[in-house]
Amino acid sequence: MTIEINGMAHVILTVSNFATAREFYHRLLPEFGMKVVSDEDRFFYCVGARTAIGIQPSDPTLAGERFVQQRVGLHHLCLRARSREDVDKCAAILNEMGTNIVRGPAEDTWAPGYYSVLFEDPDGIRLEVNFVPGAGLLTEGAQFRPGPANLG
Repeated sequence: MTIEINGMAHVILTVSNFATAREFYHRLLPEFGMKVVSDEDRFFYCVGARTAIGIQPSDPTLAGERFVQQRVGLHHLCLRARSREDVDKCAAILNEMGTNIVRGPAEDTWAPGYYSVLFEDPDGIRLEVNFVPGAGLLTEGAQFRPGPANLG
């Protein structure tokens, strides 16, 4: 018996400076078609685009720490766009916000037609917005081809 997962319900990120992260996500997530459903002192949560993203403050003793991508836990979060143009729009918004863009928008080798922008939130948590045409790696004959430079 196979359980058929229908997407990702939500992701909650723990941030070191809640006010700064809240400002970042409050500006970005509505651009992705997500609606703010909770905006409280210690929790910010948006729902839409078939998922939800929330943030909460870290333990006060850890305030000021930054995300370290190679630690155990989250490596990065990637959201799927519906077109290359949407990836480009995302990059333009990120540039307007002064966000650190790690790379892109650019094509990559992960799947045929893979196109993405990789960026960091105020804590250095890496997020990506990508587009893959058609069925991507589920297309007959498609190959998964990550390279050492692609580990972002």
